[in-house]
Amino acid sequence: MWTAVLVAGVGCYLLKLTGLSLPERVLSHATVERVADLIPVALLAALVAVQVGSSGTALTLDARALGLGFALVGLLLRLPFLVVVVGAAVVAALGRLV
Repeated sequence: MWTAVLVAGVGCYLLKLTGLSLPERVLSHATVERVADLIPVALLAALVAVQVGSSGTALTLDARALGLGFALVGLLLRLPFLVVVVGAAVVAALGRLV
């Protein structure tokens, strides 16, 4: 197991070093900047989808989906972020209670 951790650590370091070694003209390209701006959004969306839509190795649809639905509506209505987070938690908790 430690071998895998060390190999992953070295791989991450080399990937970071590769990114730092790229010339400025590559990094300032419009396509690279656009993709770099969208990668965190895509990763967060994938994380949310996995956490809401799965339980172990099975796909499930439960109270977490209700909370996500509330969060989506709250964000579309431009509610404050704290209201969205707390509201989604309350809706999910009530869904589990029912």
